[in-house]
Amino acid sequence: EGIEKLTKKPFPLFQPKALFYRQPIYYMSNHLNFVPSGTPVAIPSYSSALDFELEIGFVLRAPLFNATPAEALEAIGAFVVVNDFSARDVQRAEMATGLGPQKSKHFASSMSVQAVTADEILPRINDLTGFVAINGDAVSAVSSRGMHWSLGDVLAHASRDEHLHPGELFATGTLPSGSGMETGRWLRPGDQLTLAIDQIGEINHQISTN
Repeated sequence: EGIEKLTKKPFPLFQPKALFYRQPIYYMSNHLNFVPSGTPVAIPSYSSALDFELEIGFVLRAPLFNATPAEALEAIGAFVVVNDFSARDVQRAEMATGLGPQKSKHFASSMSVQAVTADEILPRINDLTGFVAINGDAVSAVSSRGMHWSLGDVLAHASRDEHLHPGELFATGTLPSGSGMETGRWLRPGDQLTLAIDQIGEINHQISTN
């Protein structure tokens, strides 16, 4: 089930470049296009390859600036489930420009309606489990094990010579097997999508045409 499970290696298109091993890599999305779980989501009119990305989200409770990893961890207030919708056919062309994702990513993201306080999640951040289901059928299982960069490392890097503010939302990036690209199950109109992190909560969406 999926390339990663068969080969025991990361999905080829997701193989990190050399810079990833020197510093955390991230991109910034459009916070104005976040929707809560339960919101119907339409496939963009310009795409025929809508995908999901199951991620662990974490929210700051305190400001950060040039933080150490330890200070950064102390600033996390709560955890949520995050989904980064992606138009994969559009993303392929955009990434080839060298400028990063644009319309392939900015049209919609979502999160769980529930949040869990950091003191409950941080002690087991490397042992969280979850799943993806479509129309009630399990598509894949996910785990937080094996993250190359800690959450403290990520936030410390993001705060380098930059002010981060309480309430800002960050996410881990897609957990292994947490996307349709990896499992071969793309979203279709009428699908009911469920993305869950067992210890935090879940996201549910009905997929429709635009």
